[in-house]
Amino acid sequence: MADTATCVEEITEKVLSGERIDEGEALTLFEDTGLAQLGHLANEVRKRLHPEPIVTYVIDRNINYTNICVSGCKFCAYYRAPGEPEGYVLDEDTLRRKIEETISLGGTQILLQGGLHPDLSIEYYERLFGFIKDNFNIHIHALSPPEVIHISTLTGLGIHEVLKRLQAAGLDSIPGGGAEILVDRVRKIISPRKASASQWLQVMEEAHGLGMRTTATMMFGHVETREERIEHLSRLRDLQDKTGGFTAFIPWPFQPKNTALPMQESTGEEYLRTLAVSRIFLDNFANVQASWVTQGPKVAQIALYFGANDFGSTMIEENVVAATGVAHRLSEQEMRRLIEEAGFRPCQRLMDYTLVESKG
Repeated sequence: MADTATCVEEITEKVLSGERIDEGEALTLFEDTGLAQLGHLANEVRKRLHPEPIVTYVIDRNINYTNICVSGCKFCAYYRAPGEPEGYVLDEDTLRRKIEETISLGGTQILLQGGLHPDLSIEYYERLFGFIKDNFNIHIHALSPPEVIHISTLTGLGIHEVLKRLQAAGLDSIPGGGAEILVDRVRKIISPRKASASQWLQVMEEAHGLGMRTTATMMFGHVETREERIEHLSRLRDLQDKTGGFTAFIPWPFQPKNTALPMQESTGEEYLRTLAVSRIFLDNFANVQASWVTQGPKVAQIALYFGANDFGSTMIEENVVAATGVAHRLSEQEMRRLIEEAGFRPCQRLMDYTLVESKG
């Protein structure tokens, strides 16, 4: 016990002095540090990176252009296999209405993601992005790495060429979906037909090389170990050292209801512990996002004292998490109130974390 306490104390001093910790030290913090102490340490890191008491958020809409998917991931309750009657591909009129509503609510971007549809060519995405850019002045944050890999496989084009064509068509940035846990042992269990960990990282590296910014995510609390969560963080940190292209990290716990992975849902404590370790370990990530979509607003407020400096999106529309039976909703006004109640100043941002003029 004394040795463990000494070890935690030494790691704490290392973190407070701004030194980088390794994977073993991260695991020690995860497993041998009291929750309040761990939260305090993550909060100190957050304050060092963001000394002003500002919490950011973005107004956008998560539009799923199709739910048809051949991946069949065990953790997903939203997808439909090809040929199922509930499968869809959005038409232009529906997409237009969704974007018009987003802009009317002050939205600055759309998050556009879908399933791995077996019949949608790269030309489909070029037309899709072209339609949006021809009709709207809005940022397109779209296509997670598995979708890019899928397009590459269908077309026979390399990842670099796929990204170049999509960028030319209007793709502005790439979300970090599909990362789950960047360890292939885990991926072979929960999503065996989806992109490997190395492929996910390759898409992000290629995107960064083309000047596109991206986010990074982690969906935890299923079949992975804590060591594997830290391995995931380490792979992200290594790529960020190389490219500097990630704008933010967003961790959230797996929601098991209605999925093929029936298991106990992660506790709020496990979420906060994971969030805090992520903030401490990812010393080259400027921003870490709280997950009110999965945790609800109260835990998200607490997350602002466990390392998070961003409240994420207003999520005008969200379907994938909702398919698991979790359906938290917040308006921009509610989000700003929650941030203020937690003791911070809310500021709207863009995808790259440029601040929008403050609302009085």
